[in-house]
Amino acid sequence: MDIQVNFLVVVLAAVASMVVGFLWYGPIFGKQWMKLMGYTQKSLEKAKQEMSKTYAISFVGSLVMAYVLTHVTKMSVEVFSYPMLIAGLLSALWMWLGFVAPVQMTEVLFGGKKWSLYFINTGYQLAAMLAMGIVIGLFA
Repeated sequence: MDIQVNFLVVVLAAVASMVVGFLWYGPIFGKQWMKLMGYTQKSLEKAKQEMSKTYAISFVGSLVMAYVLTHVTKMSVEVFSYPMLIAGLLSALWMWLGFVAPVQMTEVLFGGKKWSLYFINTGYQLAAMLAMGIVIGLFA
């Protein structure tokens, strides 16, 4: 099975993930997330100095995720004959459910994080992966 990857679509999917993150951790859940993380305005001002590096590393992670999601989506199309958009959404959902949600749950179980923080962070991961799945499903 030869899977061809359109790297422009991978970049667009990674950008979509970042846009979801800006909205999720900004106007949607930003205040609740800051409180649960124990951040103050002062600590955020200090963190802004490192923000470009943080966003760059996060974007690289999004590129990797989008690349893998593209592979899984295209394999789903070949194996199951799903339409691309459906394959993109289902692949994102199943990868989130099987890998992301359980891994992030360990932060609650062993890292002392609150369930409300888990739902915000893991909800973001679901929304971001679904956004990537849509981009991949529409344009790959």
